[in-house]
Amino acid sequence: MAKNYLLRIAVLFFFSSSIIAQEDPELLSLERIYSSSEFSSDYQRPIFWIENGDAFVSIEKDDSGNDELIRYVSKNHQSNTYLAAQHLAVNGKNLAIEDFSLSPDGSKVLIFTNSSRVWRSNTKGDFWVYDFDTKELKQLGKDFPSSSLMFAKFSEDNQFVAYVQDFNIYKENFKTGEITRFTKDGTGDIINGTFDWVYEEEFGMRDGFIWSPDASKIAFWQLDASDIGTFYMINNTDSVYSQPIALQYPKAGYNPSSAKVGIVDTKTSEIKWIPMPGDPVQHYLPAMQWLSEDLLLIQQMNRKQNQLNIFTYKPSTAELKKVYTETEDTWVDLRYPDISSNQWGNNDQLIVDNGKAFLRMTENDGWRHIYKVDLASGEKILLTPGDYDVATYYQTDDKNLYIVASPDNATQRYLYRVPLNGSGKLTRITPQQFEGVNTYDVSPNGKYAIHNFTNVSTPNTVNLVSLPKHKSVKTLVDNEQLKNKLASLALPETTFFNVTTDNGIQMDARMTKPLNFDARKKYPVLFHVYGEPWGVVATDQWVGLYELFMAQQGFVVISIDNRGTPTLKGSDWRKSIYQKVGVINTDDQAAAAKKVLATYDFLDRDRVNVWGWSGGGSMTQNLLFRYPDVYQTGVAVAGVANQLFYDNIYQERYMGLPSEDKEKFIEGSPVTYAKNLEGNLLLIHGTGDDNVHYQNMEYLVNELIRHNKQFDMMAYPNRSHTIYEGKNTSIHLYTLITNYFLEHNNM
Repeated sequence: MAKNYLLRIAVLFFFSSSIIAQEDPELLSLERIYSSSEFSSDYQRPIFWIENGDAFVSIEKDDSGNDELIRYVSKNHQSNTYLAAQHLAVNGKNLAIEDFSLSPDGSKVLIFTNSSRVWRSNTKGDFWVYDFDTKELKQLGKDFPSSSLMFAKFSEDNQFVAYVQDFNIYKENFKTGEITRFTKDGTGDIINGTFDWVYEEEFGMRDGFIWSPDASKIAFWQLDASDIGTFYMINNTDSVYSQPIALQYPKAGYNPSSAKVGIVDTKTSEIKWIPMPGDPVQHYLPAMQWLSEDLLLIQQMNRKQNQLNIFTYKPSTAELKKVYTETEDTWVDLRYPDISSNQWGNNDQLIVDNGKAFLRMTENDGWRHIYKVDLASGEKILLTPGDYDVATYYQTDDKNLYIVASPDNATQRYLYRVPLNGSGKLTRITPQQFEGVNTYDVSPNGKYAIHNFTNVSTPNTVNLVSLPKHKSVKTLVDNEQLKNKLASLALPETTFFNVTTDNGIQMDARMTKPLNFDARKKYPVLFHVYGEPWGVVATDQWVGLYELFMAQQGFVVISIDNRGTPTLKGSDWRKSIYQKVGVINTDDQAAAAKKVLATYDFLDRDRVNVWGWSGGGSMTQNLLFRYPDVYQTGVAVAGVANQLFYDNIYQERYMGLPSEDKEKFIEGSPVTYAKNLEGNLLLIHGTGDDNVHYQNMEYLVNELIRHNKQFDMMAYPNRSHTIYEGKNTSIHLYTLITNYFLEHNNM
């Protein structure tokens, strides 16, 4: 319950000071985690495969700290300078390489720098081209405003670069600098070559145009967002008068942007629109790819996202042909959310058999399997038979496909190989010593991969390996400094277990126990939750510093994955949440918590805590409101309090349309049950959250007030969904969360 304001400030200051001042070198502190680089993790910067995978290029620093590009031979990791920093100097200052790409013939490098943020990602910036033949560095679109170009890419004939500027598509002749404007109606309401907020957030779509293989055409998306409702966020801190921040955001039940795809002739600038069937407002077009210079593959989903149609389109004849249809009673996924997937936003189908077939991962047979689909006949061949789920798949050679799966343990991921001929033989590639979660970036020729490995006790390590024998060529990131730092700490123990509820649902769970654990004592328990179709928590990945810290503070930290989470337990498990978001997942979590509390005598039933972020924030609210007999204290960060306030693509995918089943949205929304609050609740939200709007917290606050329910809340001005912007924001946030749990557990 809420306390006197001044007393609460004093209590928070006391706990904050005591935590941050902690000096025991064997123990973590919030200051060590969030205000220092003591436990910083190394990572592998992006690479670009070249020479079909026999080599790759990476961004690195020279002796002066400037960015340069280094080429590595894949078979032995021998290196040489690909593009030295000295060639990237502009007016005495070197370009920072945020991203790069190579021209198809390898004669030029396209550098992305000086970027600015669009929604979640930095997709606007400046582009420079370095020509290896002339040794010249040129800026593209130099007469446009700084940091305003998007998605620049070379044509296949190496003569032009195309890009988006201010919602229009341009072509620039690399040699002469001549610029051709292809679209002229881009306004922000009319969006050419890129996407609106919700396409980016829910389909991962940002780059909205593609050169044809012969450079004669560009296929592109156009969205009409003129009828999308405007949501306003308010900046109250940066000027005397508040500043509204307008955001085109289609809420659940409201129409999405109209979407169509067109082809522009790069010589004449003539645009022809592809005659996709149906209402352009009541569909989504989440992928398009060239199969040849005269053939496109286009994917179309209906508004409810339970039907996927795939078409081919031939520009020379304007022939549109449906080659594949997939339907579900629930929803159809494009690329499946999984802890092993590094392909978010790549909705293209993998093309095999010399362009004659594509691969489609689907759940029509009860498991997530991969089928090979013949483009001409539509015939399907099952490549992964068996009672197991495929997590994701990677680049293939001409005979085999690499997939990630874990038939025996849904908390882990391993690389396997299956033949493309449909024989179904599953061969494990990941060696036994890599027990945990393994992800890969496989080379185009399928002979090499960048291998990422982690488990609960091991921070991420990265190796260059040769395939299919998985022989290590070079360790790229070992995180030895972090591992040594962790070895100097008194580390809690993390174990896995299963929870079977009274109604027979078995769930994976993970538990981190306090230091010097004594089973005869009573410990407060902290459940960390998510619970929706877009994430899992009970996985064999490094637990992270905050979980270790809370265990050091004396909490037993438990994570459980309920039905509806995207874990590898079959389609019924994942799809059972359809039209029951906020209901079945909440019930499962509470039932599991009751079972755990009844099973382990060392858990204090009078000190049961829960916290989560985003979907986990919603889950926390629902658990406190619907199961006050189980949970005493909760911290809900950036939660959706009313499902009708969230975006249409996500919420309608899993809940249907409000016009048909509005009561389902109400039933799953935490605000419906706010009147039942009995315990301690801390609500946290950023006022600049463009994803889960601050509106959710204010709406819930009003409902709590209406029922005279006492609670605590913290608004972070102008912070986004991740609440990280601004000096000291992270340590302030986690100090607030930690102190709340310490205070209400008498610790």
